[in-house]
Amino acid sequence: QVQLVESGGELVQAGGSLRLSCAASGRTFGSNAMGWFRQAPGKEREFVAAITWNGGTTLYADSVKGRFTISRDNAKNTVYLQMNSLKPEDTAVYYCAVTYGSTVYTSAAYYGYWGQGTQVTVSS
Repeated sequence: QVQLVESGGELVQAGGSLRLSCAASGRTFGSNAMGWFRQAPGKEREFVAAITWNGGTTLYADSVKGRFTISRDNAKNTVYLQMNSLKPEDTAVYYCAVTYGSTVYTSAAYYGYWGQGTQVTVSS
């Protein structure tokens, strides 16, 4: 059974940093692109960042570009999201996901596996 387990979310002050992790189990995703999405209360889930299997291509939402960095360690079957200069509007539940293939996408429709989410709260 495939499982994606996110961790690292917590309460942080504006301007602070957090590093989210997502560990996959049940199968390896060495050839699949992986991504992060987030959902704030009352809002739709939105794309945050994605990365190809070898890290050669990354994609970011405009709202996080320059502040967030996605990376992965295929040996550990884990994807990370380093979040710096956090803002209150970054408050959301963050989900990691794995695509059906090797290409990065911004649409959630292309992601077949999802974690349960981790809460990030940024106070002003």
